[in-house]
Amino acid sequence: MIRLSPLPGPCLLCGGGDGERKDGRWLCAICGWRYGDVPDDDLPRPRVDVVYYLRYERRVKIGTSANPRQRLARIRHDELLAFERGDRALEQQRHGEFAEWREAGEWFTFCAPLEAHTRGLRRAGAPWHQYARWVSETLQR
Repeated sequence: MIRLSPLPGPCLLCGGGDGERKDGRWLCAICGWRYGDVPDDDLPRPRVDVVYYLRYERRVKIGTSANPRQRLARIRHDELLAFERGDRALEQQRHGEFAEWREAGEWFTFCAPLEAHTRGLRRAGAPWHQYARWVSETLQR
């Protein structure tokens, strides 16, 4: 069991407030970024493509973006169900898997198989926390 404690200050990558001590260093509990390290603002943020699942009423949009905050801000939705790390190829694969429930374009009826899929993705963590971790991992490479 990981023992979390408040970080000395917010994580500079994701803004998280809790962390764990590992080898004498603080790591953010959300994204894994080492506390005190400053992301280089002179470098572009790494590209992290995600497939997103947005629920609006009884429908779900399955789309993809390399900038999910900006993209999701432009789409009317009730709830972000999940993120999945992947690009257009994975998005097209998901469209094929749920084709039976396609309503129009990238919109699908929120059926039991789609609900089960998004619930499974959420077991790995809250969507924005997963995204922060993926960005952190990419920056650390």
